[in-house]
This record gives sequence, structure tokens and C-alpha cells, in this order.
Amino acid sequence: MAQEQEEGVRSEEQEDLEQKTVDTLEIDLNSELTEEHEEETPDVDYSQLSKEQLVNLLENELSSIQNEGLKPASLKKAEAVAKEIRPVLDQIKLKDREAALKAFVADTGGEEGFEYKYDAETQKIDALSREIRGLKNSFYQGQEKEKEKNFNVKTALLQRLRALLDDEGTRETDATGLKSSWEEFKKIQDDWKQAGNIASPHNGTLWATYNALIDRYFSNRNIYFELKELDRRRNADLKAELCEKVEELGKSLESRPMTKEILNEANHIFEDYKHLGPAPKEDQEKLWQRFKEALDVLYNAHRGQFAEQKKSMQENFEQKLKIYEAIVPFTTYNSGSIKEWNGKTKEIMAFQDQWVALKGIMPREEGKDLSKKFWAALKTFFNNKGEFFRQLESKRELNLELKTELCVEAEAILAAGEDNPSTTQKVIELQKRWKGVGQVPEKFKDTIYDRFKKACDAYFDGKRAKNKGVEEEFEINLKRKTDLMDRIEAAAKSKDESSLNLLSAFKSEWSSIGFVPKKDMQAVQKRYIAAINTYVSAIGQLSTKEKEAAVLESEVELVRDGESNRNLYRKESDIRRKVTQLENDIALWQNNIEFFAKSKTSDKLKAEFERKINSAVNQLEELKHQLTIIQEAI
Repeated sequence: MAQEQEEGVRSEEQEDLEQKTVDTLEIDLNSELTEEHEEETPDVDYSQLSKEQLVNLLENELSSIQNEGLKPASLKKAEAVAKEIRPVLDQIKLKDREAALKAFVADTGGEEGFEYKYDAETQKIDALSREIRGLKNSFYQGQEKEKEKNFNVKTALLQRLRALLDDEGTRETDATGLKSSWEEFKKIQDDWKQAGNIASPHNGTLWATYNALIDRYFSNRNIYFELKELDRRRNADLKAELCEKVEELGKSLESRPMTKEILNEANHIFEDYKHLGPAPKEDQEKLWQRFKEALDVLYNAHRGQFAEQKKSMQENFEQKLKIYEAIVPFTTYNSGSIKEWNGKTKEIMAFQDQWVALKGIMPREEGKDLSKKFWAALKTFFNNKGEFFRQLESKRELNLELKTELCVEAEAILAAGEDNPSTTQKVIELQKRWKGVGQVPEKFKDTIYDRFKKACDAYFDGKRAKNKGVEEEFEINLKRKTDLMDRIEAAAKSKDESSLNLLSAFKSEWSSIGFVPKKDMQAVQKRYIAAINTYVSAIGQLSTKEKEAAVLESEVELVRDGESNRNLYRKESDIRRKVTQLENDIALWQNNIEFFAKSKTSDKLKAEFERKINSAVNQLEELKHQLTIIQEAI
């Protein structure tokens, strides 16, 4: 029994040594990670970034925090970015407000009543910074609460462990009681492992108390010393498995690069290793050295990767230097063409996209200086472009005055209320002149166009409304003329009622009815002439010559009512020209027929020409009849 107690004491010393070694390695590893992380953090001159770029930068940091699930590293990085942006934002706010105040004083002569509201992008930067700060505060407040909760949990576990030890020392237990006590002890161990971290001032004390109680428990359970040894052997097997896992991670570097994910996985395995109980004393140090060597492989690879990263930083610097040298000529560019300026803008924006696309960091001092020069060159180009457009804006102001005058003229025509072809032509001319005037300032583009369009639309809407009324009147006239033609045709069928007096009454009534729709005009006139011809033929007391004269007179009156003298003269000229052409064609075709008569195989061709001649003769008679009517009307 004494020998077992002595071995128990030696085991306790070994456990203390192991625990101190593990805690020391954890502190060293965390310190090393912190230093490397600080080395990798790039310097950015935020004063050279635009508001939009600052917003994008903060949104990316916020997205990184949310995607990674509120991790300390991402929160710390985002908070650092937000802090560095804050003085830049304050400077932007001050500059914007001073500019607004200066403009206000210039307009009003004093500062009284001045109010200023920052633009949407400035407010967005503020909101994003506050959100990042809020997430960080909430996270660490939650961490503190969680640590306090864990402290209470671990304190309660220590109390349970003390109660278990006190119970062990004051009562006699059989095998069943010992087993129950052992299960409670293992349950306390598992709960202790599941409990998270606590505030550092209490960590050492709690661990020391916990380890002391564990030692006391095993010292008091000499009967279960064999179980303890079995547990240590099991711990040795588990630790060996963890060693193998870390060693496998090291071997995997042969086929994939070192990443933060691999380091995180190794740290999780390290946490599991810490929480495992001691192994047999002959294996304890060997296992620990094996585990530490496996970890060293990973961290040596990480350090080597950082050396490669420095090389990559230099390469990144050289690539960005080439981009800067490519945009230097843009700083002296000048042109009088909007298209050429826009073309150059696309070119320089392409270089800017290349710059932004190079995500890697550069050597701190050289990179900071190069960034300043790059963004200064961009600023110079856009300042020159802005000056060009300021001069262009003055021309647009002149165009605004010209278009305003056109609006006034269109509104004056609308106010006069005149609706005639001359006025309509004036409005059309104003529209043509409008198209010939160049662009106006962008902020007046829609309002001035809407004003001019409103006046023109109002004029043509009024004209269309008036024409609609005329069309309705034409439809009524069509109905009246149709009714009249029905009565004339009915009277022609009753020959006893036909007389010249009634014919005159019909003609007078026809003349009193106004115009019909243009689409119905020819059909109505043809039907009217046909009805008059039928009616005249029904008058028995008239000779054939008198009937022809009466019909001709009706046709003449119809033509005279529908056309002006100017149009009648033009029609007469057109008909005479057609008559002459037809007479020439008929003479030519008749001559050709005589020629064909001498050929034995020309019967088919001769018949075709005879058909043409007959058609032309009929057309000629109709044209001559029309010519007679027009001459009578003139």
C-alpha cells in the first residue's frame, strides 16, 4: 500500500510538470501567432481613398466578420481599420461642412440659419464603423459573460469534487459505492473539460485547485489505483492518436500549401491534448516530445511561408509600380472631345481595376509611398477632366437659355389659341430648332424638356380635339347625303314624279350639306352622279341632249363645290397631259398593228395591242369627259 501511495505521489509530480509545460507552450504559441499576425497586417493610406472605396472597405470587413462567425482576429482587424478610417472621415466631414458653409455664406451673407446634413456615403461610413464597433463590443461582452458563467460552472464543479472527496473520507463504501463515486468523478472531469475559458486572474487558481483535488482523489482511492493506471494507459493511447493527427497534417503539406485552417485544426488538437489526463510516467515525456515535434513541423512551415510571402510582397510592389508608371502620362492629357475624355477615363479606370485587383500587400514604407503617388496621379487626371467639363458646362448654360426662349415661344403660341396651318408650321419649326440646340446642364435636362414638350403636346392635343369635332360633323353629313341619294334613287323609280323642279331641289339640298369623311368622298360622289343620271333619264319631257346637259351641269356643280379654282386649273393641266400621252400611245400602237399585219405569226401579239388600244380609247373618253366638266366648272 505504501508503494502504491509513493507511485501516486510521483505521478502527481509528473502531472504538475506536464500541465506547466502545456500551459507554457500555449502562451508561447499564442504570442507567436500574435506577432506574425501583426507582421502581416498591411499599411494603407486611407486618406487617398474615395468615400465609395471607404464604404466598400468597411463593408468587406463587416462581411468578413459575419462570414467567419465573429472571431477575435477578424473583429480586431475590422476594428483597427475602422479606427484608422475615423480621422480620415473626420477630415472629410470637416472639409465638406466648411465647403457647404462657405457656399451658404456666399449665398446669404452670414452663417445664421446654417444647417448641414452629411451625404449618404459619409453617413454610411459612420454607420458601418458603429456596426463594427458594436459587434466587437457585443462579442467581448459576451465573452466576458461566458467567462463569468464558466467561472461559476467550474467553481460549482470544484464544490462537487470537494463534496465527493469529503464523502469518500467519512463513509465506508462497497464495490457498488466505489463504482458510483468513480462515475461521479468522471462526470465532473467531463463537465470540467466541456466548460470554456475563464478570466485569466482566476485561471491559474482554479486549475491549481482542480489538479490538487484530482491528486487528492487518486491518493484517497488506493483501492482504485489499478483503474487509474488503466485510465493513464487509455490517455496514452488517445495522446498517441492526437500525435498521429498532427503528424498527418504535417505530411499533408507535401501536397497542399500551409493555411490558417491547418493551424486552427492543429490548435484544436492541442486543446484536446491539454484536457487529456496524464499517461504512464514512462510514456509521458516521450508522447509530449512527439506531439511538440509534430507541431514544430507545422509552425516551421508557417514561418517559411511567411518568408515566401515577403518575396510575394516585393513582386506585388513591382507590378503596382508598373501600373503607376503606365498612368503617369495621363496626368498631362488634354482634349476638347467628350468622347476622347471618356475613352481615356475607361483606360485609366482599367489601370485602377488592375491596381485594386492586386490584393497582396507590399513592403510597408515603399508600398505606402507608391500608393500615395498612384492615387495622386489619378486625382490629377480627374481634376483635369473636371476642368474640361466645367468649361463644357458653361456652353450648356447658353443652350439652356436658347431652349428656354423656345419654350416661351411655344407657350405664347399656345396662349394665343390660334389653330391654322401657319401656326402649326411655326410649332413644327420650333421643334426642329429645339433638336438643333445642344445639351443643357444635367440637372435641368428633364425639366426644360418637359416644359417644351408640355406646350407642344397641349397645342397638338387641342388641334386633335378640334379635328375630332370636325370628323363627327363629316359623319353626320355622310348620313344626310346617303339619305338624300336614297330619296333620289327612289324618285327615279317613280317616273311620274320626276321633274326638273324636283331635280333642282335635290341639287340645292346636296349643295347645302357640308363635307363628308375623305375616305368616303369618291364613293359618295360616284353614287350621287349615278343617282342624278338615273333621275334625269326618268324625266320623260326632256330630249336626249337636254338630259346630257342636265347631267353635265350636275357633275360640274359637284366639282365646283369640292375644289378651289387653283386645284381645278392644276387638274385640267394634269388631264390634258394624260390625254396627249394616251393619244400618242394609241397612234404608236395602231402603227405597230399595221406593221404586224404583214407577219403571218403575229396574231397573238396583234390581239394584245388591240386590247391595249381599246382600253386606252375608253380611258381617253373618260378623261375628255372629265376635262369637259372641269372646263365648265372653271
